[in-house]
Amino acid sequence: MTKAISPEMKRWRLQIFAVTWLAYFGMYFCRKNFSVVMPVLSRDLHTTKEEFAIVITVYSLMYMIGQFLNGYLSDRHGPRLIVGIGLLLSVISNLMMGWMGTVGSFLFLMGLNGFGQSTGWSGLIKNLTPWFKKKERGVVMSYWTTCYVIGGMAATAFATYWLSNQNFFSDLSWRRAFLIPATLLLVVSLVYIVFIRNNPADVGLEPFEKDTSTEKGKRKEKAAHLAVLKNGAVWVAATMYFFVKFTRYAFLFWLPLYLSEALKYSDERAGYTSIAYEAFGFFGILAAGYASDYLFKSRRFPISSIMLFCLAFVLYLQPHLSPLGIAPTIISIGLIGFFTYGPDSLMSGAAAMDMGKNHGAAMAAGIINGVGSAGQLLSPLVVAYVSGKYGWDALFQLFVVVALIAALLLILKWNYGKENQKTGNATENTTDFTPELSPVIK
Repeated sequence: MTKAISPEMKRWRLQIFAVTWLAYFGMYFCRKNFSVVMPVLSRDLHTTKEEFAIVITVYSLMYMIGQFLNGYLSDRHGPRLIVGIGLLLSVISNLMMGWMGTVGSFLFLMGLNGFGQSTGWSGLIKNLTPWFKKKERGVVMSYWTTCYVIGGMAATAFATYWLSNQNFFSDLSWRRAFLIPATLLLVVSLVYIVFIRNNPADVGLEPFEKDTSTEKGKRKEKAAHLAVLKNGAVWVAATMYFFVKFTRYAFLFWLPLYLSEALKYSDERAGYTSIAYEAFGFFGILAAGYASDYLFKSRRFPISSIMLFCLAFVLYLQPHLSPLGIAPTIISIGLIGFFTYGPDSLMSGAAAMDMGKNHGAAMAAGIINGVGSAGQLLSPLVVAYVSGKYGWDALFQLFVVVALIAALLLILKWNYGKENQKTGNATENTTDFTPELSPVIK
């Protein structure tokens, strides 16, 4: 029989969920704004696609390096310290970009921003892991990982508003899209630092798994790190994530420019239309989480593979649908987001927690996201080259191939986690946390 969760633990779980959700949600306000400003910079500063590609590549390189390093540091020193520093670095870099506003400064500052942003995913996954049991993580993380899809939508709309609205601080022009999001993230950073705790033991509660503060715990942590490195499923997930993140970051940074350049949308229309990608992605995340827990008994690989096959099909259709008008374009872009964000969130979130467990969750998340970030690093160079030489439609053909490779990789570990069903883990009640989510989601 499952031990009841105390009211105090429930309160802290809700607080940890809400604050960590807010932290990663807030990070997107200083991540997505650059893509919204790109069409204006291309005219005002005469910035070329190649220059954009270099800036985004520097950001992605620092983000990739940071994923590997900060995953380890969060396991070692706790996410409150590491993520707190990362949030403040992102704030500083965006304030400086709005103040300096030159292509040369963007190179350094976007690199600093990338390193700060890299603390977020692995650190916050580490932050959440001690507070929730494996049997509930698929559902819990399906709700939690909406932070980056809702964050992407809100950040795009927010930056577009400050880019196009001339009623406030009009003399700052596009610089507002850096300065105001940075101010908002500063508030979020302070909330995170004040209200977060690393694990239940920090507030006198009994953790679901033993902490690593003792010598025995530290030896267990080292053993867990070694087990993560030897786990073939981690590397399959990481390789798959290379291809998924290649595609997702292509849309994250280049979608407004594609809509503006290829489909001749205005800057404002391109910015708001691109929100469909994240809007549909929100439902993809929830669908993947519930399907993994309830249909596949806490197995993350099968539903992710199925969704990636569907992604390949929609990517193939997109160039044929966009000439039909804005409605088909929104639907196709939205479905691409639905089938991208589902496996993206599941494999980098709940699956990383399952494979890393309490002692190695940040390292597992760091490896998966770090290898994925190599795809993110490659993405801008490929997008700039293929779209420039062969056109935007050719780029979608490349995305089809990439999605198929990712889907086929996950078939290799289709039954990973099936052994847990024999112990009865999958049959335990998984609804302990779900009712508590309604105040957060609303």
